[in-house]
Amino acid sequence: MTVAKDAINQYIPHRAPFVMIDNLVSASQERFETDFYITADNLLVADGFFQESGLLENIAQTCAASFGYLDQQAGGAPKIGFIGAITKVEIHELPPVHSTIKTVVTPLHQLGNISLVQGESFLEGRILLGCEMKIVVTE
Repeated sequence: MTVAKDAINQYIPHRAPFVMIDNLVSASQERFETDFYITADNLLVADGFFQESGLLENIAQTCAASFGYLDQQAGGAPKIGFIGAITKVEIHELPPVHSTIKTVVTPLHQLGNISLVQGESFLEGRILLGCEMKIVVTE
């Protein structure tokens, strides 16, 4: 485990009740991975399922935590990032409450302070949602 749940707020600007990741499982230049346990009282749960917006926010927060962690490892401070665009969204399934999802993000390209990433969320090995995001990081 790279960053446990009790320390994740050091790497993301989000605060409860809008934290949509638990643990930063791993972070390297090539791959980011987080997990997240979905509770019934989560703001992005409806009718017993974590919604598409929650899965997209989970991918974005996976990026934020990973970029922040890598910045800190390089001797800098975590920076604030914003979603610039979301494309190629494919929704396969929504996870029910009381399940733990795994999210994997692969950085594809970087141009200045803009990164293009591919994000995928999984439940028990099944893909839930996949997309590409452009993340703009403040300098």
